[in-house]
Amino acid sequence: MYDVTIIGCGVIGASLAYTLSQYQLRVLILEKENDVAMGTTKANSAVVHAGYDPAYGTLMAKLNVRGSAIMEQLCQSLSVKYKRIGSFVVAFNQEERTHLERLYENGKRNGVPDLQLLDGVAAREMEPNLSENVCAALYAPSAAIIDPWGLCIAEAEVAVRNGVELRLRSAVTGLEDRGESILLHTTSGDCESRFVVNCAGGWGHEISAMASGAAEWEAHPSRGEYYLLDKSSGDMVSRVIFQCPTAAGKGVLVAPTVHGNLIVGPSAQEVEGPLNRENTRAGMDSVVEASRKSVPGVDFRQSIRNFAGVRANTSEADFIIRPAKGMPHLLHLSGIKSPGLSAAPAIGEYAVELLEKSGLSLEKKADWNGEREQIHFKDLSDAEKAAVIAKDARYGRVICRCETITEGEIVAAIHSPIPPCSIDGIKRRAGSGMGRCQGGFCGPRVLDILARELGCDPLDIRQDGEGTYILTGVTKGGEQV
Repeated sequence: MYDVTIIGCGVIGASLAYTLSQYQLRVLILEKENDVAMGTTKANSAVVHAGYDPAYGTLMAKLNVRGSAIMEQLCQSLSVKYKRIGSFVVAFNQEERTHLERLYENGKRNGVPDLQLLDGVAAREMEPNLSENVCAALYAPSAAIIDPWGLCIAEAEVAVRNGVELRLRSAVTGLEDRGESILLHTTSGDCESRFVVNCAGGWGHEISAMASGAAEWEAHPSRGEYYLLDKSSGDMVSRVIFQCPTAAGKGVLVAPTVHGNLIVGPSAQEVEGPLNRENTRAGMDSVVEASRKSVPGVDFRQSIRNFAGVRANTSEADFIIRPAKGMPHLLHLSGIKSPGLSAAPAIGEYAVELLEKSGLSLEKKADWNGEREQIHFKDLSDAEKAAVIAKDARYGRVICRCETITEGEIVAAIHSPIPPCSIDGIKRRAGSGMGRCQGGFCGPRVLDILARELGCDPLDIRQDGEGTYILTGVTKGGEQV
């Protein structure tokens, strides 16, 4: 019997697990993929929003502002890349300027600190590559950029290290209400839990339907397509540049990333389901056209990667955070669209408060350790690098030349509390394959290290999710292909 079972280990599930791991509880995470952070968490804008956009009085507003306020310290304690760089929302005409004024007033009511309204001249003094057509900007200094999958992995690792159980490849197939508990049917076997929390992202409505026979809301998944540009374009802007939001979302942004690249996107296209993550010509062209309106000089010839994520939009405007109808021991954390990443730490806190009100007894652990240290070799001083290599010579062997990622960092990732089984699992933890060649050089070497350290056949190593095999057999000469 578990005290709490979390369905899904994206950044919302991981944030909840991290918070629950501080208490004397038996907690289980069920994740249907072969790794954590496999959904929207690994494919988004990587922005910590300031909180001026959500309507005053909503959960979205409350949790966005709280999440933004605590994110920097959290990332520092978890060795997660984070930079508070601020954001602009730009206007091109009087109507949009008026909209900025409304956002400013809404942000002040929400408690967003230090908001400023700028004219076009002042905005271009701060961001010289903005379009000459920009006539005004809302400046939010508290906005930031982050490594989103890094946050999810770090929180999940801390949770596991503090006693939370994680079952991968464990899709939930059914729920049975047993009064004071819920029986969960999964692809890895059944389990029982006093409380269950639905953090299934784009599949949240399916979990809801398992509980009450029909989903409590309609899912309206929306695909967002992105360009990731080389680091040579990383200084095109120094802040996150938004356009005025519309009903479709916050619009196309241009922003630096914590890894030094430039990200441009997303598009907005309603799709059938959360697996519709393909890039389309129409979607990518719309990103180019929209982004050049605010930052004309973006050079898309520097693109090194295109990707798409699917937002968990629903028929409800606000986050869906409430007990399930007819199954009070099931708590929904669903419809967590933007600013879900920004709000994630606060959502974890709030969910624990709701569980306590529903009868979950909370007793703090005396020995809980919420710190996580990770060596980023290329960020060390020469003296620090020499000291690390002296302790472990594998840190002196560079595997990923684009990003200067060493064998020591890759081995440490493999032997972390949640061992990856794929090339991209290493990429998300150590950063190999993030550079200009996108793993063309280091990919085969990472595969060799994975097979060696895991003691498995190289044929079993995936690129990422289940079925994404890299090697399929052996050539007649005995070499694997």
